[in-house]
Formats: sequence, C-alpha cells, structure tokens
Amino acid sequence: MRIRLALLTACLSVATALPAQAAPTDTHLEGRLPSGAAYVMDVPASWNGTVLLYSHGYSPAGAPNPAQNTPGAAARDKLLAEGYALIGSSYATNGWAVTEAVPDQLATLDLFTGKFGAARRTLAWGTSYGGFVTTMLAERHAGRFDGSLSMCGLVQGGVANWNSTLDPVFALRTLLTPDSGIRLAGFTGQAEAVAAGKALTTKVDAAQRTPEGRARIALAAALHGIPGYNDASQTEPGPTDWETQQVNQYTAVRGLLQMPAFSWRQEAESRAGGNPSWNTGVDYTAMLARSPLYKEVKELYKEAGLSLRTDLSALGRAPRVSADPPAVRWMRNTSVLSGRLADPQLNIHTTGDALIPVQAESAYRRAAGAAGSAPLFRQAYVDAPGHCTFTPGETLAALRTLENRLDTGRWDTSPAALNARATAAEPTAEPRYVPYRPAAYPRPYDLAHPGDTRP
Repeated sequence: MRIRLALLTACLSVATALPAQAAPTDTHLEGRLPSGAAYVMDVPASWNGTVLLYSHGYSPAGAPNPAQNTPGAAARDKLLAEGYALIGSSYATNGWAVTEAVPDQLATLDLFTGKFGAARRTLAWGTSYGGFVTTMLAERHAGRFDGSLSMCGLVQGGVANWNSTLDPVFALRTLLTPDSGIRLAGFTGQAEAVAAGKALTTKVDAAQRTPEGRARIALAAALHGIPGYNDASQTEPGPTDWETQQVNQYTAVRGLLQMPAFSWRQEAESRAGGNPSWNTGVDYTAMLARSPLYKEVKELYKEAGLSLRTDLSALGRAPRVSADPPAVRWMRNTSVLSGRLADPQLNIHTTGDALIPVQAESAYRRAAGAAGSAPLFRQAYVDAPGHCTFTPGETLAALRTLENRLDTGRWDTSPAALNARATAAEPTAEPRYVPYRPAAYPRPYDLAHPGDTRP
C-alpha cells in the first residue's frame, strides 16, 4: 500500500512538472498569388470572425508595390488587438490596374478562407484608388462581402476621372500657350507624356509670376475642384483671402501636371488602347458658374484687370479633344461604377483633397440614388486639408459606424456619433467630422445614367 501511494505521488509530481501547452499565437503570412501579386495576412490567435480585405491606393508604374492590409500601423495594431483578421494584396501590376486588382483581391480572400475557414463577416475597405477598387468589389462581387468602406475614394469612376483631369490642362494650354501644340492626350508613350507635362509646367511656373497668370491658374483649378487649402503645410486662408488660396492651388496644379494629368494618363491609355476622355461639347462657362470656387476666380480676374468673359470665350472657341471610342468602351466596361449596392457602404472624404476632390462623392451619390441604393449608402466628411489625411481614430470610427449599421440595421453617421467613436479609438487626437455636402461633380459619368454614354 505504501509502495502504491509512493508511486502515485511520484506520477502526480511528474505530471505537474510538465510544461503547459503553448498558447495559440498570431499568424503572419506573406506570399505570392498565381498572378504574381504579393499578399499579406495577419490573423490574431483570438480571431473574432471578421476579416477586413484592404485595397491600397495608386502605385505608379516603376514604383515599389508591396502588399498592404491596412491604411497604417496604428490602425493595424489596434485592429489586431481586437481580434480582426487583416488581409490584402499588392495587385499584379502598378498603374490603372483595376483589371488585376479586383481578381487579385478576390484571390487573396479565397486563399484566406482556404487557410483559416469562412469568416463570420467579410468587409472590404480601401483608400484613394483602393476606395475605387473597394467599390468595384462591392458592386460586382456583392455576394463575397457584408459591407464596404471607401476612404477618399476615386468613386467618380474612370471615365469621369480622366475627363475631369483633362479640363484644367486644356484651360491652361489654351490660355497660357495656345500655339504650343502641347499634346494633352493620345500619347505615343511615357516619354512624350512626361515631356508634355514638363512643357506645360514651365508655362504655369512663368504665369504664376504675374497677376494675369495667377488668375488663369485659379480658373484651371476651379474646373478641377482643387480647394484653396489642400495641404497641412500651407497657410490656411481666410474666406476672402484669394491670393493665399491661389498660391495653395498653384502647388496642387503643379502636382497634377507632374504626374496624374500626363504620366498617369498615358499609363491608363496604354491599357485602354487609346484616349478614353474628351471635352467635345463641354460648356466651361457653365461649369465655372457651378463651381464653389467661382467667386475666387472672378475676384482674381478683376484684380488682374483681365476679362473673364474673354478667356471663357477663348475656351469655347478652342479646338477640342475627342475620345477614341474603343478606349471609352474599355474604360466603361472595366472602370465605371453603377451605384448598385447589395450591402451597406460608407464613404468618407477629407474636404481639402486636391488629388481626388471631394466632389467625387457627389458623383457616386448621384449613381447610388439613380440605382436605388440610397438606403444602403452613406457619406461622411472630415474637415481637413490633404488627400486621405484621416487620423487613425477617424478611420476606425468609420469602420465602427459600418459595423454598427450591420449590427443594428440602422445608420448613425452624424458627425457627433463619428467623433465620439473617433475619440474612443484615439483619445489623444481631436476628431474632425463635420456636417458637409460637396458641390456637384463637374462631369459625372456612371452606368446608372444612360445619357452618360455619349462623348
């Protein structure tokens, strides 16, 4: 009996001395999809059942193109701590890569499901060009998602984007260097596009040194919707400080010329097989009259002793740029939104965005309303200069708002509610959601309006 008791005591001692089973650990995966796109996945050990598929912004041809699964490190760390799975791809190519981005994002989601099982809830979210990719996913692959969040997204779609990018450069060439022959579209390659952008930039730089030139640059900025305070490093102008507004717009106009209006356009044209944009039939006098920047332009023309009517007449008489119909069809088939949503989508945008002006949100509101998606769709605005300059708290507040809509069946997108959620997520930052309604997009184009098909 004593021997058996001793043996039992020894066995118990051995058992208690064994190490405890290792706790589950977070999983970080990186790899390549069959397309060649990179992917990245972060899955916490205590996964809460929700997966967030992140679509990143525009990466120019030749730039590094890593996979991304969140807008930034602060949001990533907080979401992982709360149990969210975070996934995303790089897209197989850079540039206007929607035809690769959408299938690569879906392939990343498939891979995640194969490795970790089906999610309880799947949300698409993205920033800038990735906000456009997110909305394409939400519209064309609704069965894969429960909701979506587009942040500072290019939600006017491809045709509208390239049309609106054409307008300011057309105005600048016509008014600053009408006989230069600078090509604005239909480029033979990157070299020609870059040279054209540099040539027009030189003219704009010279124009900025005169009152007449500054007024004309302001007119071009107004046609694109470039705000007078578009970068946090700028001096914030007062409501009638037209000179400071114009200086701030000049900086953004130079950025537009150096990349999107020429280099990025040529890359998109190479995919479309030609020029997908036009300004035939466009009334620039009416467009300017509708712009919230009209007063600034009018006052700067007056101060310069320049006739706005004469310049607008010159724009009306100038030879126009025509589109290549096959390129328009390609862009329409691959890169134009319909506004048809099957699940809730929230869009957020900064009010001082020069790269994707906040009026882009009006374009998508127009599409969603015509498509009958208004109950599923909401927009919210952060009063801040710059493109995608949301704080981590503001970003997480938008995500919480979308989740609340899915949980309750009701939207609560008031600035007060969003700011409260932002403060809860990031107590040290002042939230900046405000009541706001952007002006109409200058030249909308979507699949919900048959009249948009006519160049």
